[in-house]
Amino acid sequence: MNLNFETLVNRITPTLKRITHRLNGHFTFFDDDDLYQEAVTYLWPLFQRGRLGDKTDSYILQGCYFHLKNYIRTSMDKAKLISIYKIIDADETELGAVLAAKETPDPENLEYKILLKESDRMGLTEKERRVISYSLEGLTTREIGDRLGVSHVMVLKIKGKIKHKLRIFRNEYRRGYQN
Repeated sequence: MNLNFETLVNRITPTLKRITHRLNGHFTFFDDDDLYQEAVTYLWPLFQRGRLGDKTDSYILQGCYFHLKNYIRTSMDKAKLISIYKIIDADETELGAVLAAKETPDPENLEYKILLKESDRMGLTEKERRVISYSLEGLTTREIGDRLGVSHVMVLKIKGKIKHKLRIFRNEYRRGYQN
């Protein structure tokens, strides 16, 4: 059987997207599309070497699943505490750069003031602001949970909510900027 890579990818894409979405639910530092692209990148050399021609879709998808789990596991050490899309305000300051700072921010710092100002517009709760603040101090998820009196799983959920609110804010900002 003469297998075309594009045909193979089109055939498994719906299931592969479900897999990447499910995996992304546990790891907030990857986008669904990032994981999907990683899976397709994983498949390409296998296809070129002829290793996928006689395999079932289920077998290929299972290989993608295990590859992505391993990819996420090995990438966790390299990931930032909070993963968000970069948001640029009117002064072209990247909010992601502020959040990625390792030391405790100086309240007089202009970037920190911008973060606080934008957090009001983004509708962040006090707990979400505290998670950002503790993350800026370099605390781990478990340490943040201990300070807030919640589990580390709850801290991950709060970070996911922050990411969601920032994504909405970014889209609204871009729409307003384009008009």
